[in-house]
Amino acid sequence: MKNTIKYVGLDVHPSTVSVAVLDAEGKLILQSILATHAAAILDFVHGVRGSLQVTFEEGTQSAWLYDLLVRHVAKVVVCNPRKNALLKAGNKSDQIDARKLAELLRAGLLSPVYHGENSYRILQELVRSYTTLTEDTTRIMARLKALYRSHAVVCGGKKPYGKRHRQEWLQQVRQPGLASRAQRLYDQLDAVQTLRRAAKHEMLAESQKSGAYRLLASIPYLGPVRASILMARAQVPNRFRSKRQFWAYCGLALETRSSAEYHVVQGQVQRSRKPVFIRGLNLNHNHDLKNVFKGAATAASIHDGPLRQFYDRLLAKGMKPELARVTLARKIAAMALILWKKGESFDPKYLMLPAA
Repeated sequence: MKNTIKYVGLDVHPSTVSVAVLDAEGKLILQSILATHAAAILDFVHGVRGSLQVTFEEGTQSAWLYDLLVRHVAKVVVCNPRKNALLKAGNKSDQIDARKLAELLRAGLLSPVYHGENSYRILQELVRSYTTLTEDTTRIMARLKALYRSHAVVCGGKKPYGKRHRQEWLQQVRQPGLASRAQRLYDQLDAVQTLRRAAKHEMLAESQKSGAYRLLASIPYLGPVRASILMARAQVPNRFRSKRQFWAYCGLALETRSSAEYHVVQGQVQRSRKPVFIRGLNLNHNHDLKNVFKGAATAASIHDGPLRQFYDRLLAKGMKPELARVTLARKIAAMALILWKKGESFDPKYLMLPAA
């Protein structure tokens, strides 16, 4: 049965897909160029005999292609392109990349990206809509402040954006062209904020259909919006074996470096006492989830409550405020994961468990 296994690498582009097929011994048995259409891809897959294992890189078409293939092949691996160093070495072409992907799949050297939960697919799209509109709102606000500051108009806080004081701010820019530009930015801001409120309403309505929403929203300062983003981005808690895996996914894990960990003393191998170097938080992560937990930690460090008490205890131990907020963010992430797995609501007792 082992000899019937085929390893298929796909180099996916908007109009074409380069395909390379290897057998169990690593011999190239087939290469082809397909159109990026469902019928063409399925016809090719059904025409290759054996048990197929398919891989391709995470990208624009990866979710669509995963849903298309997962029911027609034995295994689908959507891999992380940032960790495919072999594809950057030597000559590069679509066919070469497809063959290298198949070789990495056969060797078991790919880092998979999670796919497979259709229950949160609608929420994922609604969250993307909301976060994109939030970014657009922030961008327009920054442009308005930059416009005023470029003409020596001191502005701060939220007053320049509200409709109540808008005319007062517009009167401070005398040039007709500048005033017209500021008015257009205000028109954009009003339109985007209207869309953002509608997107938020749809996102919350969809997230409330899941039982996990109530559990996650019960954590102080996580709230409805952050809980919705967490559900859409993480999808299921059991994909993370431990809190440390979850921290790495959220950008809250420490990156360490060490070398020459062992040495020989009197013929015995001993571990070196040289300290491990810490290089900060991991860079490869989900930015939305990092913003969720950092935002919750920042809010919790300001307002009274059990999380503020946890933060104050860290400061009392001599920890710097910025490190204390990171530790608090890790604590909130660990609590969210364990509550989600156990199906329980927030209880201050979880603050007594070690989180870092």
